[in-house]
Amino acid sequence: MNMFQLSCFLAVAETLNFARAAEQLNITQPAMTHQIRSLESELNVKLFKRTTRIVELTPAGFLFLNDARKILEISAQAKQRFADLSNIEMQTLAIGCHNHIQLFRLPNVLKELARRYPHVYPKLIVVPFQHLFRFLEDETVDIIIGFREPATEKNNVSFKELYQIPMVCVCAASHPLASRSSIRPSDLDHEKLILLNPPTTQLHNNVTRRRPPSDFYFCESLEAVAVLVEAEFGVAVLPDDSTPRTPGLVSIPMEDMPPLPFGLYYKDLKGNTLLRDFVSIMESGFQERLPSAGGTGQLLLP
Repeated sequence: MNMFQLSCFLAVAETLNFARAAEQLNITQPAMTHQIRSLESELNVKLFKRTTRIVELTPAGFLFLNDARKILEISAQAKQRFADLSNIEMQTLAIGCHNHIQLFRLPNVLKELARRYPHVYPKLIVVPFQHLFRFLEDETVDIIIGFREPATEKNNVSFKELYQIPMVCVCAASHPLASRSSIRPSDLDHEKLILLNPPTTQLHNNVTRRRPPSDFYFCESLEAVAVLVEAEFGVAVLPDDSTPRTPGLVSIPMEDMPPLPFGLYYKDLKGNTLLRDFVSIMESGFQERLPSAGGTGQLLLP
């Protein structure tokens, strides 16, 4: 079944005359008859009752009439939707990150980017952090937002720091530590630790040293960390902007723990105006951020 067969069917159904229908479509009457017979053969029904005097729709023809109209209407809509795309250059920007909370940093950035590039098509990819650099190498993603991890840096990848995020201890509101104004790493020596997998290098060095495996719970997402902390399985140490905000959790500043550099990984900005502008918007947006309450890390733009 094809669109031309359906057009022939509708032309005959509307005129009830093969000759006039053929004239409308600028084909010969034998060609019109051939198209109808081919359609009837494919559907395995007779669509028209023909005598020497009249042409009538069969019951099957009446049933098929609405279907044929809908199919042609959908086809016409699809053609119209893409009619002007030859003059539109869709610009794809694939952005990678390793948790969903980081996505909430992007709405105002993408809004400003869309203002400058009306035909931009953002692709937001959330995958485990250890795979993002392979995606960057393969150009599956154009840029990565995340924390600086020196152990993962490569010669052909650049890192642009946007700002530094202080570390906090996250515990249940009922936990004895919840009333503290600040916490030192040594205060956690006897606490079970709930870690995001993989933990950052700095966190490994400052909190997890010389601890037995039984002291740790490893989670694959920040949401899972929040659930276990609120359930009082232990406490977590996280970058402040990555901390889930729920009534049952308390975030307390960590002392003697340097902040984590947060920024952008990319291969090359040369010749890529879209990517360069995205970096510029991110950089200017982080100069004035919304308060961390709510935990979105949303950006304010000039």
